[in-house]
Formats: sequence, C-alpha cells, structure tokens
Amino acid sequence: MELALSPIALYHFHKAGLYGALANIVAIPLTTFMIMPLEALALLFDLAGLGGPFWWLAGLALSLLLGLAHLTAAAPSAVATLPSMPPGAFGLMILGGLWLLLWRSPWRLWGLAPAVVGAIWALATPSPDLIVTGDGRHLALRTSDGSYALLRERAGDYVRDLLTETSGSGEELALIDSLPQARCNRDLCSADLLRDGVRWRLLATRSSLLVPWEELRDACAQADIVVSDRRLPPACRPRWLKADRALLQRTGGMTVRLGKSPGVETVKQHYGAHPWVRVTAVKRGSATTTP
Repeated sequence: MELALSPIALYHFHKAGLYGALANIVAIPLTTFMIMPLEALALLFDLAGLGGPFWWLAGLALSLLLGLAHLTAAAPSAVATLPSMPPGAFGLMILGGLWLLLWRSPWRLWGLAPAVVGAIWALATPSPDLIVTGDGRHLALRTSDGSYALLRERAGDYVRDLLTETSGSGEELALIDSLPQARCNRDLCSADLLRDGVRWRLLATRSSLLVPWEELRDACAQADIVVSDRRLPPACRPRWLKADRALLQRTGGMTVRLGKSPGVETVKQHYGAHPWVRVTAVKRGSATTTP
C-alpha cells in the first residue's frame, strides 16, 4: 500500500509517510471498536450523570492512539521527502504500477521496468538552487550544505511549509542574513553562489520602500538574477534572469537550477495545460529573461 501511494504523495506533496499503513492496522480497529463505542456509551450514560467511567476509558484509548502516532512519527525514516519530480518520472511510476496490477500473467512483471526507471529518475532529480513564490515576496536559497535560507524573516507558516516541501529538505529554514556570502539591509539582499565552478550573484528586494534609481540600476547590472515583488524599471538589467512582478504574474512561482547548464521551471509550464490557462514560456540566456 505504501509503495502504491508514495509516488502520488511525493509528486503532489513532496513528502510521504513510510509507516502509515502499518500504523493504521492498529489505529483503525482501535478507533472503530474501542474509542467510538466508548464515546457513544459515555454520551448515553451522561443523560443519567454516569458517563464518567466511560470517558475515562475513552481517554485511555485516545492516549494509546496518540502514543502510536508519536511512536510512528519518531521512527527512523518515518517521512520521505523529495523535491519536485519531473512529470515524466511520475508517469512512468504510475504506468508501471498499473501494468503490475492489471495483468495476471508473467507479463505483469514487465511493469517493474518503467516503475524502477521512474523511481531512479525522481531520486536523481537535483534539488533547486532557488525557489521563488508567485508573488515574488518570498524565496528560498539552497546553501552549500544543502539546506535552504529564507529571504524574509516574517514569512508565515504556510509559506515556510510550501518552500520546505518544494525543496524536499524537510529542515527548518534559516535566514539569508545568516549566510557568510550574503549582504543584506532592510531593502535589498545580495548573495553570491558557487555552482559547478560557476559563480552567480542573486539580488532580491525585501521591502516596499523605493530604492534610489542609480543604486538599483548599478546593483542589477552586477547581478545575474534579480527577484522582486514589485515591477522593476527597464533600466534594471541583470545578466540572466529578471523575475519581477511583471514576469511572475505571467509565469507563477518558479524554481531555478544553476550551474553550467542553468534552467528555469515555472508553475504554468507544468500546471498550465488547461484550456482556460495561458501558458507563458521563459526564454533563457538573455540579459533580462522575459516571457
């Protein structure tokens, strides 16, 4: 059951529990045959003021259920995390699983081939170096040790969970300010990255205050990637990618992989294949990446 559900959970939520089905073998009967009947009896005897013993027994059963949940969650490798996998890898795993389930002859074993290829493809997919939310306000930057750092300290739990799941790290996000290669003030944050021997410079805005035009122009010219939740002026021309409000409104959030062969993947590239959605492609390699 876990093998069947894990590819679906990892593709949509970037995490999957490995012992959930095993724990439910105990949790579901415990809930069905002990907790729910005890609560029903407690409510019934409450009419006469005699429900106390049943509530006490129900409390014990609930404590047992919670203990089982904590034990499962604390088990080694209880949760598997994975960054966003390619749709092709997910499709191969699903195709292989369906082939194994639908056939009843030795032919069914051929389904292992696409399932294994899809799993290897998904596991080999590198984590993104940069994750940008669709509004441009938040980003997560992968550090040299594989963890991720957040641009804004006042990011809510939803944004933190979103960036953590997309990155597949499963760890608490640090702040870019704490990185030795970053230089930040209240309005701008700059960080230097080294990927596959190639040095990249990131520049991001993190306040609603206007930056002096000349300073912004010069800072953009020295950066390879600029991220902002505002519409930046045409004079802001980074060397590779300009992900400001004008671009992000058309592409949605994006992940960026750096190195010798950099690439950008956007939300609408993967989830925009609907008749009511306009898909915007991102050109790569230009001074200001535009749709």
